[in-house]
This record gives sequence, structure tokens and C-alpha cells, in this order.
Amino acid sequence: MGKNEFLTPKAIANRIKAKGLQKLRWYCQMCQKQCRDENGFKCHCMSEGHLRQMEVFGQNPNRIVGGYSEEFESTFLDHMKRSHRFSRIAATVVYNEYIADRHHVHMNSTQWATLTEFVKYFGRTGKCKVDETPKGWFITYIDRDSETLFKEKMKNKRAKADIVDEEKQEREIRGQIERAEQLMTGENADKSLENEDAKLLVRSDDGSEKKIKLSIGSVTTKVKEKGEGSSRFVFDDVDNVNDKVEKGEKEKGFNGSALEELIKEEEKAKERINRKDYWLCEGIIVKVMSKDFTPCLRKDLAEKGYYRQKGVVRKVIDKYVGEIEMLESKHKLRVDQEELETVIPQIGGLVRVVNGAYRGSNARLLSVNTEKFCAKVQIEKGVYDGRVIQAIEYEDICKVVQ
Repeated sequence: MGKNEFLTPKAIANRIKAKGLQKLRWYCQMCQKQCRDENGFKCHCMSEGHLRQMEVFGQNPNRIVGGYSEEFESTFLDHMKRSHRFSRIAATVVYNEYIADRHHVHMNSTQWATLTEFVKYFGRTGKCKVDETPKGWFITYIDRDSETLFKEKMKNKRAKADIVDEEKQEREIRGQIERAEQLMTGENADKSLENEDAKLLVRSDDGSEKKIKLSIGSVTTKVKEKGEGSSRFVFDDVDNVNDKVEKGEKEKGFNGSALEELIKEEEKAKERINRKDYWLCEGIIVKVMSKDFTPCLRKDLAEKGYYRQKGVVRKVIDKYVGEIEMLESKHKLRVDQEELETVIPQIGGLVRVVNGAYRGSNARLLSVNTEKFCAKVQIEKGVYDGRVIQAIEYEDICKVVQ
């Protein structure tokens, strides 16, 4: 067994001595070697391996120092992100935690000579919030992670949605109050007319007899003249009140329920998000509608026999160009979407919504309105399964390959 083998007493003693942290002044970053005392560091500096590393360093010192600086900064920020992501803490505490790892990049190999300069650099670049106190420098990590920003955005969106729901409920309650007031005012007006026209007690001319005469108003008189009963008048009056309420609701815009209003607003928001200037997607059947010259064909489309012919989109290139496989000839060609047109199947056929609010959804064609160039479809599968879209334009739907 050799002198410095793994299980020899000398090797075990060396590992025990090297177990803890040593002084930074006796560490060589180029060779990544830690020496225990000044004599050992001096011997290492005179060694052949260290001299070769210093020759490499002398050829491009700025690049090597810049690399160590970037590595030191990234690992320091990673430690901040893991351990002190949402807290304000002293810079010396974070630095002591960071250098606890024996194999960390040492600061004497970076462009920063002191911890103060390093902390000021964070403040200038905006990577951390830095403030100086009598107790020293304190830093706060600024989280710019995409996941955190997304969560914050969703939180704000939910808060706005809650405010919108509250406003809708308030509008609905106000509408109910106004309708109730209209009903109450109509009933009060009818009662006032009855009280004015009614005569409860009438004396005869000779003063001997007393007759009681009951009347419900001018409307009742008209009904008696027609020979109809009073019960018919009561139901007619109720119908008139209902007609007035419905008319008032239409005038004030109470045509749909709160659920329909929510669905309309949701569709408007999805329309703004999903409406794009490109619509090609794989698996749909399109029709070639251009006779112009196409570079991929080296001849006019009409001469090739592709004009007004149908094909299947097998691949989409850069969102605007489709690789089309013709149905009849099985030839493949690349055509821009401006030279293509969507295909509408027969009633009951399967289509795909290629643009608009429900972009990417499959639907079943229910009916076609040739005068307004729109169709009625029903979404199949997915979140909106079963929803019926009353009027969707021809350009927004296309036949799907079965």
C-alpha cells in the first residue's frame, strides 16, 4: 500500500484537516485548489500545473474574469431566489451562506474586489433592491420569473372579474327595482281612477228610498255595454299590465338574462384574443382560388389544373403558407393562404373553427344562411361542448378531413 493511498492514516488525516473552510487567501481559483497554510500555497504557486494555468490566463484575462463574474453572480442570485425570495436581509448573511459551499466561485477571481461593490452593482442593474443602513447593506430579491408574473397577472384578472360580477349584480338589482316600481305605479293609477268614479250611496229624488250603486269605473261600464262579465275585465287588465312591463323592459334593454350577457361578453373577449390574420391549420380541406404564378410550381396554377381544386392541408409553414395535398392528383404543392379559400361541407358535416372566438374547436354544421354568408354550428367536445353559435362567417369555418 502506498504512502498516500485512500485508507492510509496520512490520507485520512489530510481529509479531516481539509473538511472545513480554509482561508480565502490560500485558494487558487484557476486550479480550484485550497491550501491549508501559506507554505502550501507558496509550493502550489511554484508547481508546473499552476504555471500552465497562469499562461492560459495571461492569453485572455478579461474573458476568464468575466466568466467567473457571471458564474458568481448567477449562483448568488439562485441562492437568493431559493432561500430569501420574499425577504429583506443583510448582504453579509447571504454571502456567508453562499460561501459555505467549498466549491463556490470565490470573489477574488471576479471583477468585484469587495462585497460592497458587488451589492452596489445589483442596485445599479435593478436585479435587487438595495438600501444602506447603520447596520450595513441590505438587499431584497426582485422576482422577475415568468411563472410569478403569470400568477400575478391571473390574480389581477380574477380581481377584475370579481369587480365586474359585482357591477352586473348591482345592475340586475336596479333593473328589478325599476320593474317593481313600474308595476306599483300602474296599480296606484288604477286604484285612483276607481275611487274617483265609484259612487257608493245614491238617494232618490223623493228622498224615501235608498239605493246602493257600485261601479268600478269607466272601463267596467264599457265592458257591461259589450255584455261581458267582470272576470274577463280583470284578466284583460292583468294582460295589459304585463304588456306594459314587457314593453318597458324592451325599451330599457332587458332583453336577455344575466347569463346571456356574461356569455356575450366572454365571446367578445375571446374574439379579440383569438382573431388573427392567419387561419391555416393541419387537417382541413381548402380550395385553390388563384391562377397567379407560384414559385414552387414554376407555372401558373390554372395551367397545372389546380385552379378551383380541393386539397388537404398537411403542413403549415410560417403560419401563412400551407403544404397542400390535392385530393384528385395527390400532388403536393405550397400555396399562400391568400390563394386559398375555406370549404363548407353539407349540413351535418364536421367543420373546424379556424378563426374567431372559438378558434381551434371542432363543430357540427347545423344550417347555412346564403343571404348573409354565415352558418349555424354546434361545438363538439372540449370546454364548450354543446354550445350553439348562431351566425359564424364562412371564412371562419372549414371542412375537416374525416
